[in-house]
Amino acid sequence: MVRDSRWVDPAPLEVSRPRLPWWTMLPGWVKLVLSPVAAVVLLGWVGYQLGRVMYRYPLMLCLLAAGWWSYSGLGPWWFGTLLAGLLAVVWVWWWRHPSSCERFALRWARTETRRFFVYAYDWRTVMRLSDLAKDKRGREYRPKLGRVRAEGWRDLVRVQMVKGQAPEQWELHASGLAHSFNAQSCRVRVVKPRRLELDFIHSDPLSCSIPVPALAEDAAGVDLRRVVIGRTETGKPLRLRLLGTHVLTVGVSGAGKGSLLWAVACALAPAIKAGQVKVFGIDPKGGMELGQAPEVFEQVVYDNGSRAVTLLEWLAQEVKRRAESYRGRRRAWTPESGDPFLLLVVDELADVIAYQTDRNLRDRATRAVQAITSQGRAPGVCVLGLLQDPRKEIIAFRHLFSTRIAMRLDEPAQVDMVLGDGVRQRGAAAHEISEHTPGVAWVKEDGKREPVRARVFHVTDDHLGQLVAYLTGRVAIPPVSAEVVAFPDRVDERSGGAA
Repeated sequence: MVRDSRWVDPAPLEVSRPRLPWWTMLPGWVKLVLSPVAAVVLLGWVGYQLGRVMYRYPLMLCLLAAGWWSYSGLGPWWFGTLLAGLLAVVWVWWWRHPSSCERFALRWARTETRRFFVYAYDWRTVMRLSDLAKDKRGREYRPKLGRVRAEGWRDLVRVQMVKGQAPEQWELHASGLAHSFNAQSCRVRVVKPRRLELDFIHSDPLSCSIPVPALAEDAAGVDLRRVVIGRTETGKPLRLRLLGTHVLTVGVSGAGKGSLLWAVACALAPAIKAGQVKVFGIDPKGGMELGQAPEVFEQVVYDNGSRAVTLLEWLAQEVKRRAESYRGRRRAWTPESGDPFLLLVVDELADVIAYQTDRNLRDRATRAVQAITSQGRAPGVCVLGLLQDPRKEIIAFRHLFSTRIAMRLDEPAQVDMVLGDGVRQRGAAAHEISEHTPGVAWVKEDGKREPVRARVFHVTDDHLGQLVAYLTGRVAIPPVSAEVVAFPDRVDERSGGAA
């Protein structure tokens, strides 16, 4: 007896159906009619690609063409002679005029070389492994590599994002991109919608200290909106805005906060001497910092007690007095108002508003500082506060300081406290600043998305002596070094001789 059996179809294969191009399904006569148009489009595409290659690698193509012509037409001996002569000319150029050689030759050659051998060669692989390229129905959507510019210490790489991507996705992969392209770090900067610029950092141009420039003679050259206190990593002057803002500087001990405040004083020296700017100071450390040049200040207090609170309350009253006198006449302070610009420097601000043991003095100081920072920008009063701990328990009104400077910090969370959320992901790693580079800082201004990395001038005791002599007209007397006295020989009293 044969049992009834039924045929069972096998399970279908889990494969995607091949999709043929739409033009393959057109009738033959349509293909014949459209073939001239397709040929023109193909030629245009080929010409566009050749134009892109010639635009991106002009120096490399010219050298290859010249080398092929000299080798095939003149022979290998002439080729070697011309190559050696070219290298000799470049070396002499670099020896005699390194700046022009770097600008017109080396940077150009470095850019084309790094674009071809570093970025274009591995771009597709890195995008796929970093999950920045996406597949949709068999089609790959990959970010496009744009312009590359090599500046020696960094490479600027333009990128066009695919649709649906956000800069935050690139910020999350910044560390992986840096390692993929053999860089120390990678910063992500938004140029315009769908356009990013990646900074691949290879070395630190701020590794050496920057000496303070000579003091200016003319007070008219002092611009309170653009006070030069250092240099950025791109070589441009670091300009700090004092008029219409307040500045909060945070950094651990030894980060270079002292150099910053003295760099500000040196830049304002002509205006201080002319009476256009008056500086007030509070140094709770007993004058260890501001006491090095007290002649700079109109009034300076060396503690965090009642004298400091009195000075703060007087400045708060001066802010209100100026606001009342300007009412109906002007909306902001100008030199024509007849009032000098007031700058309050508070070294270790936390000692005044948080660490003061007397609760009454602490509350009075906090209210006065809040009044100055919330109302003092328009009447021409600026606060330059320096501290080490940026927690809200220490200073709960960080938002009133529209310019914030993060020097070397201990923890990544402190960077977000000082510069704001998301700034650290864009490359402002203040917690990674080396202890061997005091004065290096990240500067963030309200209204500007990208922070600036810079180093302030290195101000020494000799510079402070020159500053005091400039302001007072007296010759600076260098400090007398202590005489080193040798210890006497130990005498053996029992034997009466030297040991």
